[in-house]
Amino acid sequence: MLKKLAAVVGLLMVCVSAWALTDKQYSEVESRIQPAGKVCLQGDSSCGAAVAAAGGAAKSGEDVYKSSCLGCHAGGAGGAPKLGDAADWKARTAKGMDKVYSNAINGFSNIGMMPAKGLCMSCSDDEVMAAVDYMIENSK
Repeated sequence: MLKKLAAVVGLLMVCVSAWALTDKQYSEVESRIQPAGKVCLQGDSSCGAAVAAAGGAAKSGEDVYKSSCLGCHAGGAGGAPKLGDAADWKARTAKGMDKVYSNAINGFSNIGMMPAKGLCMSCSDDEVMAAVDYMIENSK
């Protein structure tokens, strides 16, 4: 009986030591189970210097148009004034550029629908106005 108990204890010690990790193995496991990324918001100092300021360089009106406005303004979806259609834009600009800019930035719902900033929530007001200017300039 004592021999059997010693054999079981010996086997148990071998099994436990096989499951125990060295510091190196533990570090390797930790590195494999790390999250794929972090979310750091502007102003969050816990993320270090790697956090880019929101926006960075201003986008051109053409860039904003191509990334956010094209979907509706290329074909006139929902009554959007089409790029290149002078008559569409003349009707809007007759109300004054302040109204056109306000509609683009704040959005509005009338016959069609203009979502605020054309759903470009990362765009500044100036970038949205630049996109409006780009569309008007290319619709004369």
